[in-house]
Amino acid sequence: MTRPGKSKRQELLSRYLEGNPFLTDDELAHILGVSIQTVRLDRWRLSIPELRERLKEVAQGIYGQVKSLEKDEWIGKLIDLELGRSGVSILEVSEEMTLKRTRVARGDYIFAQANCLAVALIDTKVALTGTARISFRRPVYCGEKVVARAFISRRKENKYVVRVASKVQDETIFQGKFLVFAIA
Repeated sequence: MTRPGKSKRQELLSRYLEGNPFLTDDELAHILGVSIQTVRLDRWRLSIPELRERLKEVAQGIYGQVKSLEKDEWIGKLIDLELGRSGVSILEVSEEMTLKRTRVARGDYIFAQANCLAVALIDTKVALTGTARISFRRPVYCGEKVVARAFISRRKENKYVVRVASKVQDETIFQGKFLVFAIA
């Protein structure tokens, strides 16, 4: 199989990042079949910032929309939000979030990421979780990246049912159904 030429590769890189701005250089190198250095050079030539800067740019606009949480109250990084509908956040599991002996992420971090996202979807100043039915599917380890996706599946007056699925790569590691109340 032949690799695409430079201009085609750069076009593909640009398109991949438009669709998924949190792809790492390593993941892009694997997808495109080139070295990480080639991806970095292509990004530089296309004036595409590194992952951290891309996430910061995306997040700055999104955090301003959230009414129910302050930016410093978040667990994970909010990268997409459509108030009253859906959202996405990323949690990079660090050593501080894990159990020392096993390096498995503590469940409260995985739950908190999902709960923050569920609450953030509600377009009100005060939103509180009433109940949650959750299921952990497999352990998450230090260094893994958890992507949580949430959507409002039902609304009746001030009560919202929010469903959250968290994945590491393509594997579901957590699912939750949250009943969230809009208070104010």
